[in-house]
Amino acid sequence: MNSSDEEKVEERPNLSILAMISFIASFLIARTFTSLSPNITLTGPGGYHIHHFWYGIAMLAIGGWLGISYQSNRIDRLAAILFGAGGGIIGDEAGLLLTGLQDYWTGITYTMIIIFLTLVSMLVLLFRYSKTIATELAELTQSKVSIYFSIFLAVVSTATILETDNLLIIAISSALVAISCFVILGYSVQRLRKRQ
Repeated sequence: MNSSDEEKVEERPNLSILAMISFIASFLIARTFTSLSPNITLTGPGGYHIHHFWYGIAMLAIGGWLGISYQSNRIDRLAAILFGAGGGIIGDEAGLLLTGLQDYWTGITYTMIIIFLTLVSMLVLLFRYSKTIATELAELTQSKVSIYFSIFLAVVSTATILETDNLLIIAISSALVAISCFVILGYSVQRLRKRQ
């Protein structure tokens, strides 16, 4: 396939940031409203309590449909806002959903939101600055700093493995040891090639 035949993918990180801001705003608004007015609920026919995650699902569906159906900057911004706001409203009730509609105030909600926002922020930054990050990492792996840091990381990770019984920590530490050994090996190979 020729490069002229390839379809160019347009990056739009501004929409990702807009969706993330609307996610945070809707989560905070829903959590604040529920905290200040916990007794206000919407009851449907038959006395069913209609949780607000249903509105979040509707907003996600509408935002997603708009995003894939139309090619317009205004519609794209609206879709990003709806999609982010719907995700925030669902995120507000994540603990309730995970506890079988039993505990709205469970701490897992905050943990999940923090993890989600951290991952999304990192992905947005990685996609936005991928070339700069790749260049910086390439320069770092060729410097002596990488070898010193890798040795330090391997030693600390090995000590952690020897001192814990937690399987998750052992798995993460083992992965860090493997990465460190890979970096040390790569640095050593580069140094040997330069000498030849």
